[in-house]
Amino acid sequence: MGLLSLGTPLPWKEVQKHADHVRQHGIQQFLHIWKNTKDKRGNSLLWGDEVEYMVVSYDDENKSALLSLRQAEILMALEENETRQRKIEDELGVGSGQRIPTFHPEYGRYMLEATPGYPYTASLEDLLNVELNMNRRREIAKQHMLPHEFPITLTSFPRLGAPGQFTDPYYPPTGNASRSFFLPDELINPHARFPTLTANIRERRGSKVAMNVPIFKDKNTPTPFIDPTIPWDRDLYPEDANARDGAAKPDHIYMDSMGFGMGCCCLQITFQATDIDEARRLYDQLAPLGPIFLALTAASPAWRGYLSDQDCRWNVIAGSVDDRTEEERGLKPLKHQRFVIPKSRYDSIDYYISQSPECRPEYNDIELVKDDKIKSTLTDAGVDEKLANHYAHLFIRDPIVVFSELIDQDDATSSDHFENIQSTNWQTMRFKPPPPGTDIGWRVEFRSMEIQITDFENAAFAIFIVLLTRAILSFKLNFYIPISKVDRNMQVAHRRDAVIDEKFYFRKDIFAPVCHSHDAQSTGSETASEDASTSLYSSDANGSTDSVVSPPVKPVEDEYDLFTIDEIINGRKRKTTTNGSSSDVEDEMDEFPGLVKLVQSYLDSMSVDVETRCTLNVYLDLISKRASGELYTAARWIREFIRGHPKYQFDSIVESVVNYDLVKTVGQLTVGHEWDGAGEKLLGGMTGNRYRSS
Repeated sequence: MGLLSLGTPLPWKEVQKHADHVRQHGIQQFLHIWKNTKDKRGNSLLWGDEVEYMVVSYDDENKSALLSLRQAEILMALEENETRQRKIEDELGVGSGQRIPTFHPEYGRYMLEATPGYPYTASLEDLLNVELNMNRRREIAKQHMLPHEFPITLTSFPRLGAPGQFTDPYYPPTGNASRSFFLPDELINPHARFPTLTANIRERRGSKVAMNVPIFKDKNTPTPFIDPTIPWDRDLYPEDANARDGAAKPDHIYMDSMGFGMGCCCLQITFQATDIDEARRLYDQLAPLGPIFLALTAASPAWRGYLSDQDCRWNVIAGSVDDRTEEERGLKPLKHQRFVIPKSRYDSIDYYISQSPECRPEYNDIELVKDDKIKSTLTDAGVDEKLANHYAHLFIRDPIVVFSELIDQDDATSSDHFENIQSTNWQTMRFKPPPPGTDIGWRVEFRSMEIQITDFENAAFAIFIVLLTRAILSFKLNFYIPISKVDRNMQVAHRRDAVIDEKFYFRKDIFAPVCHSHDAQSTGSETASEDASTSLYSSDANGSTDSVVSPPVKPVEDEYDLFTIDEIINGRKRKTTTNGSSSDVEDEMDEFPGLVKLVQSYLDSMSVDVETRCTLNVYLDLISKRASGELYTAARWIREFIRGHPKYQFDSIVESVVNYDLVKTVGQLTVGHEWDGAGEKLLGGMTGNRYRSS
C-alpha cells in the first residue's frame, strides 16, 4: 500500500506548508520519467497479482474467531525465510516461475499482502501456474503462523468494530490517531506512515471520516434502525460529537475510521504494456469493466457486526480516506480551498486518456476538476493534452504524509514526490509510469475486484482479466461508454445481488472501426479484428454478418444499452425470422458475443493443447456461472450462511458464534473441503487446480 519510506512523518499542519512543493516537484519528477521513457517500445507482457489476507486467530473452546495482530512477527519470519530461499534459488538457478513469493505489510496489523516471486509472462504455462502459486503463498504464510492462526481471504471481516472482542489481543477503541468509537489504533500497522495517514486525513477533513451502509432489513430488524452500539454520549475527543451532529444516519451501519475501508482485502492485477500508447489504451478499455467485475466478485455483505443491504466494499473504502473539507465537498462556499471536488480520492476514474480515435470527446462527459497551472507545466514540456489533463486532475489533491527527511529530492532520479500524490489517488484503474532507473515499462493496474474465498476463484478472475486484455489488443476491442455511465454502474454494482438483479450500461458494438493511421505498435491486426468479429457474430440465411464497423457519426447515446451481467459475460441473443421453404423459421443469433466468448475466440487463435484448454475452461466456467447466477457470489453465499445459521435471530446482527462458524467454513473451503457441501452454491461442481486429480 503506497510508499513505506523511513523517516519522520510530519503532522498535518506541517504537511500543509509543503503541499505545493510536493506537487510541483512531483510533476517535475514525472516529466523526467516521461521524457526518458515515452519513446520506449517493445516491452514484453509481464503481469502480476496482489492477494491480500486476513490472519485469523481461532478460539475453538469459546467458538470465537478474532483478527490476529501479529503481522510484524509473521512478516519478520517470512522475510527471513525469503532471504534464505532466494539465496538457494540463485545458487541453483531456479526459473522465475518457481521463485518464492514475496510478502508485504498492509494497513491492518492483521493483514498480509502476497505477490508472485517474479512477474508472470504471457505464456500459457504461466497462466496454469497462477493457482498453484496462490496455493503456495497461502501455505508458506500458514507455516509461519501459530497453530491456531490461519490466512483467510475475506474482503471484510464481519465483526470488525462490533461490540466486544474482535482482535487478538484485545484493545479498547480509544486511540488518538483515528479517534474511532469502534476501532483501536493498535490494529493499525505501526509503521509511521499508517497512523500518520489516519490522523492527517481526519485533521485535513476537519472531522472523522463517516461511512453509512444501509442496514439489511430482516423480519426482526427494528424500523427505524437506530444503532444501540454507538456510544452517543462519549466525550473523549472533539470529533465524538460528529455522530450526534448527523454523521450517523438512521437505518444505516455507521463507521468512523480509515480501518473499516483500508482494513478490507482485494485482488489487484497489474500489466506491463509494450509501450505508453498501449498502456493508455488498456487503461481506457479496462475502465468500463471495473464496475462489472466489482459486482461479479461482490464479497462484503456484513459490516461492524451487522448484515448490510449492499454487497461490495468500494464506497466504504472511498469514505474511509475521504479527506475533503466541507468546502471541497460543496457544503460551504470556497474560501480556504481551491476546488470543489466531486469524489473521494478513492473512487472510479474521471477521464479517459488514450489518443486512439475511438476515444470520442463525448465519452469524457463529466466536468474534470484540474489544476490549470500544473496542466500548463505539462503541456509546455510537450505532454499531450489528455495526459496533461489526467495528471492535472490527480494533482488537485494534497499530499497526506510527508517525511521531513524526503522534502528535498533530486527530481531527475527520484519519484517520491510524484508517487506521494499518484499512489494516494486510489482509483479503479491506475496508470503507472516506469520507476526511474529501472527496465520496467509503462503499466496499468486493475483495482476494482474483491478478494475471493479460495485460491481457485482468485486465480480464475486473474486469468480471465489477463486473457481479456490479450483479446482487447488482438481484436482491437472497443468498450468505450461515457464516464458518467461508468460512474452510474459503480453505484449499481454495490446493490444486493446486483450481479443477477441489476442492469449495467455497456457498449453494444465492441469491434472498433478499423483505422489505418493509428496504433501501429498495438498487438493484433486489422485482419485479426475483422476475423474475430466475423466469427463471433452468427451469419444470417444469406451468409451476411452484422456490421463490424460502427458509423463514426452515430450518436454516442446509440452506442450503449443496459445489459445484465449475464449478457455482458455470456452474451445476448436476439430472435430472427428467416423465410424457410414452407414457413417462416424463428432462430436466435448473437446480438452481443459476451466476454467469455471473446476470450474463447482469442484462445482459438492460439496453439493450445487439449489439456491446457480444458484447464483454462474450468476457470472460464466459474466466471460464466457466477454471471448467470448458477453459482453465488461470495456476498450472496455469506449472507445466506449467516441467515441460515441456527443462532441467527433475523435481526441483522452477526453474533460472535455465527462469525466463528462462518470463518471456520471459509477456512475449510480454502483448503479444498466442503466445495460440494457447505460451499455447494458457491463452488459446486468446480475443481481447483490443486485438487483436480483427487
